[in-house]
Amino acid sequence: MEHLDQKSKEILQILAGNGRISNIELAETVGLSASACLRRVQDLERRGVITGYKAQFGRDAMGVGFVAYLGVGLSQHNRDAQIAFETAMDQSDAVVECHNTTGTIEYLLRVECADLKAYKTFHTDVLGTVTDVASITTYVVLGSPKDVRT
Repeated sequence: MEHLDQKSKEILQILAGNGRISNIELAETVGLSASACLRRVQDLERRGVITGYKAQFGRDAMGVGFVAYLGVGLSQHNRDAQIAFETAMDQSDAVVECHNTTGTIEYLLRVECADLKAYKTFHTDVLGTVTDVASITTYVVLGSPKDVRT
């Protein structure tokens, strides 16, 4: 990837916090003309530095009262086992992140659901039905003093 100058880094930092900011306001904030700012943003998009814009949702307003990270180990370390696991996780609304990792486990999941009862249902009806799941370690989120996604 090409080097990003300070202005581009400033633009990215502002867009990360507010992807709906108008180009005029963004330009004023970083000290560029509107046309120069727009060219930079379009260039960052074209180069794949900016890959999209998305809405963020309030967990409370969406009925999410339980968040946990799960370490999941598989009994089989082959392609078929991975595909089966990833397919099952992709089909579950409770799984908001699924990462294939190195180390003592194969996957790290972020699970969000209404409450502990809903998590137990996910644990039993989703994870409990994937053939090659050998171990599950659950880390319940008590608070998030820093979460740049929100």
